[in-house]
Amino acid sequence: MVKMKTMDNGLCVVGEENSFVRSVALGIWIKNGSIDENKNNNGISHFIEHMMFKGTKNRTAKNIADEMSEVGGRINAFTGKEYMCYYAHTLDNHIDVALDVLSDMILNSGMKDEDMKKEKGVIIEEINMYEDSPEEIVHDLIQEESWSGSTLGYNILGTKELVNNFTKKDIEEYMSKHYIPENIVISVVGKFDFDEMFDKISEKFSVLKKKNRVERIGKLNYKKCFVTKDKDIEQVHLCMSFPSIPYNSDEIYILSILNTILGGGINSRLFQSIREEKGLAYSIYSYVETYNIAGMLNIYAATNPTQIEPVILGVMEEINLLLEKGIDEKELNQTKEQLKSNLIIGFENMNSRMSSYGKTKLMIDRIKSQDEMIEGINAVNLDSFMNFAKKTFNYNEMSTALVGRHKDIDIERIKNLCTR
Repeated sequence: MVKMKTMDNGLCVVGEENSFVRSVALGIWIKNGSIDENKNNNGISHFIEHMMFKGTKNRTAKNIADEMSEVGGRINAFTGKEYMCYYAHTLDNHIDVALDVLSDMILNSGMKDEDMKKEKGVIIEEINMYEDSPEEIVHDLIQEESWSGSTLGYNILGTKELVNNFTKKDIEEYMSKHYIPENIVISVVGKFDFDEMFDKISEKFSVLKKKNRVERIGKLNYKKCFVTKDKDIEQVHLCMSFPSIPYNSDEIYILSILNTILGGGINSRLFQSIREEKGLAYSIYSYVETYNIAGMLNIYAATNPTQIEPVILGVMEEINLLLEKGIDEKELNQTKEQLKSNLIIGFENMNSRMSSYGKTKLMIDRIKSQDEMIEGINAVNLDSFMNFAKKTFNYNEMSTALVGRHKDIDIERIKNLCTR
């Protein structure tokens, strides 16, 4: 059973005790990401995440790494568009070490000038690595253009120029607005005692004072786009996107089934048609991105410039076939079983459970249980699936992004094909 308790300052702790394991996963989830930034500090959330590992007033960066290694634990973090997480996984008898290290990082970060200078260099190299990855670029390109005018379109890494200009004052001011108790959920799953853990967390985090939360954008306008980037590479990287539903929509399970059938694996329609039958692309798949106020269903492919038009036409052909002929009960039930299997097997991992509880509590202010998700998948029928598919695949709303050598592509011809 998942337990939940809120500290006096507003910080929420969720947890699930599991006596059948010998480990504990602990995550500090913060409602902060690139969506909370502006044009002058884009990338600061990700920069702060990096700086948390550079040492505290009590520990050096090496101390942080050594203390976790000495107990055989793992520690890491990530930054997204709407949230970030600092997390650790240890044996149950070492969870106090993980809590002490993570809380020290969040509450007592050193933010030394020399460390900031070094980490700016590291992140600039990360940006350079990103710029060498056309698959990453094409995904971000379509996001930036489709949500242009909104911070949802911001790149999580920011730019080299902005990163170079961050100061300690910038970080302190930003953290004082966003690293506040009302924006934090601490999720713990594994072999531990919830009441004991709540008391230990309270002892660490009671120093955070209650503050008013900074309101996020509450509305978003999708903008259909056709965007290209000239890059000297052998293949063309393509992304075709349709606006879809937000994370908390009742139709989220229909979207998952649609994505799985279309391009979610090697037995999907796009993989079997475009790669296996026609041999037009080595890499092709679909994926979904859902946020609190918006969502997208995306189709990605990488192919030879001479094959880009047949790939686009092949994708449209598969979409049209799905809309015209639909799916049968066998394909629907097979996909449901696939999703339920992935969900159940994933929930056998303590990190997965910790992440699910922390994310859902942080983003929609409640816990989505495994049973609720299975019921949602089971509730999808042929009629609801087809109604959703017809609503989603509207070519008048489709956005397209291409990354590759412009001289190898008939841009206008492709644009006319995608914006008809």
